[in-house]
Amino acid sequence: MHSRSLRYLGLFAALSLISACASTPAPVKTPETYFKEGETAYASRNYEEAINQFKKVKESYSSPELSAKAELKIADAHFENGAFIEAAAAYEDFRKLHPGNEKAPYALYRLALSNYNEITGIDTDQTAVKNAVHYFQEFLAQYPASEYAPQAKVKLADCRAKQLAYENYVGNFYLRTKKYGSAIKRLNEALQRFPGEPGLADTLVNLEQAYRNSGDTARAEEMQKRLETEYPARLREAKGEGKPSKGDRGEELPMIIFKDAK
Repeated sequence: MHSRSLRYLGLFAALSLISACASTPAPVKTPETYFKEGETAYASRNYEEAINQFKKVKESYSSPELSAKAELKIADAHFENGAFIEAAAAYEDFRKLHPGNEKAPYALYRLALSNYNEITGIDTDQTAVKNAVHYFQEFLAQYPASEYAPQAKVKLADCRAKQLAYENYVGNFYLRTKKYGSAIKRLNEALQRFPGEPGLADTLVNLEQAYRNSGDTARAEEMQKRLETEYPARLREAKGEGKPSKGDRGEELPMIIFKDAK
């Protein structure tokens, strides 16, 4: 009987201990711990997990400085994960929330780069190119001495070349479909918008043909003289005297993919 009582007592104690352990809440992690775990996941390229951990830091509201770091890390994680739309939104949010932060120039550069990495083809929506130009120009105007300025200039020049290529693409389409008035208007606007761009050789070739086909011989001769002076090789090519470059301008242009590496 005594032995049975002891067994019951031992069972009761064991159950009580189990119950106590089950009801003990898990230890609460500090924002600093979440941040470190986020950095570990980021370093391991586990970007989704990194974002989750950095969001916990942001939602803790314990330290403005640490929260700002976490917000920027969230943007970086989206960027490295190839989610450039989400990255752009996160960098823009960081800039709005922390305009005086020392990382503001970096955030603006990466915002521009996020849009740049969204650029696809010449015959697709050009919003990403337009946005990239806007943000690269804003970056260079605000931070001309930044360490990122040289690369921003290269990317901006590439974007402007892409914009002109698109205008030439559209102008060539109007030319091939015999909408000469539309071609002339579009190509003349390109001449004004992109002075000094190498791609203006194609603009002048298309414009010369549009004027000539529309019956405006005088303006066609003006375009031809500019070609003779500024782009003689391209004029010879247009006349069939030289080796044609990729994508013969007299034929329908295929889709040109502009996607570059990060």
